[in-house]
Amino acid sequence: MIDNWGRAIVDLAYLISAALLVVAIWRMGTPKTARIGNTFAVAGMGLAILATFFHEDIDHNYIWIILAMIVGGAPGFILAQRVQMTAMPQMVAIFNGFGGAASAFVGVSEALGKTDISRGILSTIVLGSVVGSITLTGSFVAFAKLQGLIKGTPKLPIDRNIMAIGLIAAMAVLVIATISVGSGGLGDTLLVIAFVVALVAGYLLVVPIGGADMPVVIAILNAFSGIAGILTGFALNLQPLIVAGALVGASGLFLSLLMARAMNRSLMNVVFGSFGAAAVKGGMAASSGEAKPVIETSVEDAAISLGYASRVIVVPGYGLAVAQAQHAVQELAALLQARGVNVRYAIHPVAGRMPGHMNVLLAEANVPYEDLYEMDAINNDFARSDVALVIGANDVTNPAARDDPSSPIFGMPILQVDEAERVIVLKRSMSPGFAGVENELYHKPNTAMLFGDAKDSLQKLIGEVRAS
Repeated sequence: MIDNWGRAIVDLAYLISAALLVVAIWRMGTPKTARIGNTFAVAGMGLAILATFFHEDIDHNYIWIILAMIVGGAPGFILAQRVQMTAMPQMVAIFNGFGGAASAFVGVSEALGKTDISRGILSTIVLGSVVGSITLTGSFVAFAKLQGLIKGTPKLPIDRNIMAIGLIAAMAVLVIATISVGSGGLGDTLLVIAFVVALVAGYLLVVPIGGADMPVVIAILNAFSGIAGILTGFALNLQPLIVAGALVGASGLFLSLLMARAMNRSLMNVVFGSFGAAAVKGGMAASSGEAKPVIETSVEDAAISLGYASRVIVVPGYGLAVAQAQHAVQELAALLQARGVNVRYAIHPVAGRMPGHMNVLLAEANVPYEDLYEMDAINNDFARSDVALVIGANDVTNPAARDDPSSPIFGMPILQVDEAERVIVLKRSMSPGFAGVENELYHKPNTAMLFGDAKDSLQKLIGEVRAS
């Protein structure tokens, strides 16, 4: 046990930790200060962990605590060092899943075998365990879809909406029953059943969602992991966990709403709609019809267009990440800028596989932050640009989203690249994007396709521009 001074010091450390976490979120609001914001977050969480060692309700068996930190921290450190930028969305999904798992398992272990837990605390434990369990399996499904381990949309024995309503109703009944019965005995059994049902629900609710919606799903699950953290924080009476969970939950929710709006979708439509399946059908239908004309260009012709342009807009997408071509595109842009060309980057909110994917990728290549423009800030400038250089961005540049009411992605805001005087697309093949929809941009008369690996094509363009 610690004395009053000890409690005051622990509480003060928690307060400073919470303040550091709030400042961290604030500093992460812009690319220029995101790095220092991440440092504040690490410092805040480190201080909270250190203070928790001296919390009066914590079993001071430090050996087990340190061993648990090593077991959890070592793999995280190794993975963070080795993960490629192309796999960063998958890693975020995994982190969400482990965050949910921590809340769920801690909650269940806190309740099992105890008979003196108040109904209020039991409510937070049960809800935290259910939300954490859904986050765990749902995040691993999202990881598997992004990694390509789960292909397409699996067939389900019943309608997905009926299944979702049934699962949600079953979990609600189990939660109410567990709280009503109370802790111990039958209550413990009901808690374990609710935990297992939530694990199954997390899988079944996410697996029918199309791959194109996975970035939004990851953001939603991020919010869920924060909510689970809040509930576990109340159960354990740990203020930093409550604050951290609230920040994660709120930021995840806002991010989900922003991304859904960028796709002209609602969160309900993402979770209960059928965008992914419909998109694949639409893409297959398009590809089975009459072949449309495609203009193919050479490296030499593309280099001439870029080298003698006045205004160039680069549109990065997931293909840039796959080819790890961020340094090559930065080198090409710097070469053009040295020749007096105005080069800027257009960033769509859902380009890549997670929010901010392109920003992080380009920042790694030291692309100046002031050269990065969000969709709304640059869309009107395409019509005044000489060249739009599209690197792997597919769905977010598809004019069908604007012009074709029958398209599965109709209504999704896009980058108006087709309005540029000339469009050069760097792509491996004519295969559709993540939504599975054929891109009408590739058949426009002002669009030229430069097929090949993006990094290799960019390096060839650099050589040609230098020689011209």
